[in-house]
Amino acid sequence: MKRAREAETNRRQVTLPAAAAVGAAGTSALAAGAFASGDETIKLALIGCGGRGTGATCQALRTKGPIKLWAMADVFADRLEKSLAGLTKGQEQDYDREAHAGFGQRIDVPPERRFVGFDAYQKAIQSGVDLVILATPPHFRPEHYEFAVRHGKHVFMEKPVAVDAPGIRRLLAANEEAKRKDLKVVVGLHRRHSLVYQETIKRLRDGAIGKMVFLRCYWNRAAIPAVPPQSRFTLMENQLRNWPCFTWLGGDHCVEAHVHNLDICHWVLGAHPTSAQGLGGRQVHTGGEFGNINDHHAVEYEYQDGTRLFGQARSITGSWYHVSEQVHGTKGAADIGNGRIEGASAWRYRGPVPNPYQVEHDVLTDAIRTGKPHNEAEYAAIATMTAILGRMASYSGQLVHWDEAINSPLRLAPARYALDADSPILPDANGIYPSAVPGVTRAL
Repeated sequence: MKRAREAETNRRQVTLPAAAAVGAAGTSALAAGAFASGDETIKLALIGCGGRGTGATCQALRTKGPIKLWAMADVFADRLEKSLAGLTKGQEQDYDREAHAGFGQRIDVPPERRFVGFDAYQKAIQSGVDLVILATPPHFRPEHYEFAVRHGKHVFMEKPVAVDAPGIRRLLAANEEAKRKDLKVVVGLHRRHSLVYQETIKRLRDGAIGKMVFLRCYWNRAAIPAVPPQSRFTLMENQLRNWPCFTWLGGDHCVEAHVHNLDICHWVLGAHPTSAQGLGGRQVHTGGEFGNINDHHAVEYEYQDGTRLFGQARSITGSWYHVSEQVHGTKGAADIGNGRIEGASAWRYRGPVPNPYQVEHDVLTDAIRTGKPHNEAEYAAIATMTAILGRMASYSGQLVHWDEAINSPLRLAPARYALDADSPILPDANGIYPSAVPGVTRAL
């Protein structure tokens, strides 16, 4: 596998940062030694104990300096206990990019600090921690981030950071408070912390291929692993355990995964698109276990200066497997993830390739300890909103403009949160969920 595989809110324009680290000036209270533990130990809470949350915790526990996993939270007790067992016993898991031998004294999560239920995140955040990892299904990200910020916690949160425009607006509003409090925030768009991407994009922004004319990006992979429903679970629980297959929980794979590619393109261009149009559908994965998401999307984004971005996101096993970001300019072209530029300024990255999943946590804990400004939430929100814009275009079959998309009131959410609550989307008598119909489906 090649190296690449490793709001306008309130009617105002949001400008993307050109670098990975942006934040408010000031001195962190933690940098002055005011850790929850009273010493230099960073106390950590994991909220969302699935594979990615557990993997992120592994990386956080490998950072320099004293750090301790102090609390854990999940809707499901079995997920929490499985995660804790893997971390404690040092079992090599799919979620961990590197084998580990257990974290010993870095894990201190007695039963009284293992919280279960929809309100478990609140209890974990208020358990005396300094840093929280938010790795639940993306639907919950804005609410959880808002609560963490309100209580003055530093945050690592997985991408995407929302599944709809109201969630994006809520997260951006919370982030203004985070910046005022000088909280350190990292988002799991790990390519931002890759030396390959950093060095290649620096050259592109310095004019290595001339004026950029159009970009292509792809997240074409095998089918999303679907979890068949079980009769012993309620409808809500079945959907939560199979969250990537439901738009209200994961945003569709054009949001949940393709956001990586779109974020890189924004980093290159330093702007978000003004409109999008595209197509998509369910051609192969039409069974009830695949929820209501599409299995393919193709979207064309237009930017203010006329630049075009063509994005594909497909999750069909046996089809062309390809993940990359490509840029074409007046003097050459670039394959960003592979660190290759062709044309008059031909170049190839040949430097070190540290694990960006680890680097992003190293950067975060260093910022906490030293007080360096660091906040990645804004560019992550813009990348997520761009992915949502693309989904809106794909689902509806319409040309959708940024201004109307970011201000959409359409919220993907249940009326209440409980395992016996009604889901926002219901299956028919055969267990099949309704999917988007271009020309009919409401996008805004």
